[in-house]
Amino acid sequence: MKKRVFYTEVSYVLGLVIMAFAAAFTEKADFGMSMVVAPAYIIHLKVSQILPWFSFGVAEYVFQGVLVIITAIITRKFKKSYLFSFVTAVLYGTLLDIAMKIISALPDGQFAIRVVWYILGTVLCSFAVSLFFHTYISPEAYELIVKELSQKLNCNINKVKTAYDCFSVVLGIILSFSFFGLGVFEGVKLGTIICAVVNGFLIGRFSKMLEHFFDFKNKFNLEKYFK
Repeated sequence: MKKRVFYTEVSYVLGLVIMAFAAAFTEKADFGMSMVVAPAYIIHLKVSQILPWFSFGVAEYVFQGVLVIITAIITRKFKKSYLFSFVTAVLYGTLLDIAMKIISALPDGQFAIRVVWYILGTVLCSFAVSLFFHTYISPEAYELIVKELSQKLNCNINKVKTAYDCFSVVLGIILSFSFFGLGVFEGVKLGTIICAVVNGFLIGRFSKMLEHFFDFKNKFNLEKYFK
């Protein structure tokens, strides 16, 4: 079977849009956010009580901005890709707020409906990450810090990714307890654990599916600007 060309720049744009709607669907389900976005979501819940304009999307790129700074401190250097990673975070945060407004019009409340939104959000999230794996454009800070730490520590990237996911869950629980009281789980719930278990598997399956049907190529010669 002859593969069709899939431009990596299109993969980046689709990944951003799909990831934004994935987070919006997951938030709508209220079974817990994915492990990496849980800290930003909890910060949004708390700060927005004082500053209503501090949306989920704003919290995302503020938190990711901090991660970019931490990455630069740990690596003791600042690459162009770090700056573009923050630009990606801002674009994603903006799209996320738009997606949240659109998804808010959908029905919720009933358990069965919430399950549908959760499944949809989890699947879309994994598909979006698989799209990001097929583009040279700087990813979000979540992927950036894992990549840079694995290179800095000369450690397997999958082990660093697992460690970062665990750190995000622990941080989310600490923030939830600190902001809303001991025993109150906001953002980190059963759905977070389920996502952590199935996310890697789904990403792998979607990546294989994409590579089976498409040949990923660059439309523009811009890869050097993102190193």
